[in-house]
Amino acid sequence: MEAFAAFLNMGGHATFVWPALAIATVILAGMAIVSIRRLRHSESALRAAEAKSPARRHRTEARMDTEAGS
Repeated sequence: MEAFAAFLNMGGHATFVWPALAIATVILAGMAIVSIRRLRHSESALRAAEAKSPARRHRTEARMDTEAGS
């Protein structure tokens, strides 16, 4: 148990290490949440834009039509 207590004490630097770890964890979690929200918003905006516009043909389909017409 003493080894675990020594680990938590971080050689006397625990007052700096643990708050820094907590702050980094909060920042990274916040960045992940913001990224996921932006992704979902972008995906919904893309779906809405795609629903408004007519379907486009793929390049391979257009190329086949051009070659068949020649």
